Amino acid sequence: MRLFVTGGAGFIGSHYVRTLLSGRYPGYEHADVTVLDKLTYAGNRSNLPADHPRLSFVEGDVCDRALLFDLLPGHDAVVHFAAESHVDRSLTDASTFVRTNVGGTQNLLDACVASGVQRMVHISTDEVYGSITEGSWTEEWPLLPNSPYAASKAAADLVARSYWRSHGFDVSITRCSNNYGPYQHPEKLIPRFVTRLLRGQTVPLYGDGRNAREWLHVADHCRAVQLVLTRGRAGEVYNIGQGNERTNRQMTDALVRLCGADPALVRTVPDRKGHDLRYALDDTKIREELGYAPAVPFEQGLAEVVSWYRGNTSWWDARRVGAGTAGRLAAAGV
Repeated sequence: MRLFVTGGAGFIGSHYVRTLLSGRYPGYEHADVTVLDKLTYAGNRSNLPADHPRLSFVEGDVCDRALLFDLLPGHDAVVHFAAESHVDRSLTDASTFVRTNVGGTQNLLDACVASGVQRMVHISTDEVYGSITEGSWTEEWPLLPNSPYAASKAAADLVARSYWRSHGFDVSITRCSNNYGPYQHPEKLIPRFVTRLLRGQTVPLYGDGRNAREWLHVADHCRAVQLVLTRGRAGEVYNIGQGNERTNRQMTDALVRLCGADPALVRTVPDRKGHDLRYALDDTKIREELGYAPAVPFEQGLAEVVSWYRGNTSWWDARRVGAGTAGRLAAAGV
């Protein structure tokens, strides 16, 4: 078995690859893995084992068609994590998001079809659904993205689906709630707040803090992705959630407590443009069809993540977003 993993040096992708190489996915204990990663600010080669015999690493871009057509032959399946993913950055410059998330996905699909790759899982996000006041989204919910990032992921989802219909390509799509865990870049809410609070620095909270998100540990997300890879149906979408809904204010208060920080360090800043109020996924389908169930209790997982950042300052200190961007980056929990 040979797997091709895009974005495998990023937060979620590297967790998936490390778990795969450690033999913790049944049936894939001896799989060879090729990781393709552009190593932008969010990707880090040190997130992966340096000299693992079953790992091949290629620094490259999913927008490089020639490279994809050269690399993909001989692989059995693709897990596509590579994406630009930070909402605030998409509000400043959407072009990179469209190029990578839409064009890169299309290039990858073209190369899969041409190379005879049999299977692909495309990793998407709950943000493609927009915002929901009450209840939760099923996979049949219309796509109503409200940020350039979410719009680019929605477009990529539709391109992937079209290759299933047009080419008969075996591709499934996953849409996950907010992830947290070790090795997450400090532009995101949890590591952003934790690393600042541990330094005794202020943290920015958008608006009144009522915006609500569901939180899922990266280990649970990756287990779900593996289930979809091995048992998911072609052309299907699978929501991946946990049901741990927290407002940004509740999350901030929890992080202040776990960091032992002064609550006065929380500073309210003007709200984000088009800020979605609430995300909530109905993940009945993946639970009933594939037997998925999250395994990491939220309170335990969050405490362990704070402890990880506390004990790994050398990893995150060089990756911290500059203090001058504190008011606009990573305050929304997405």
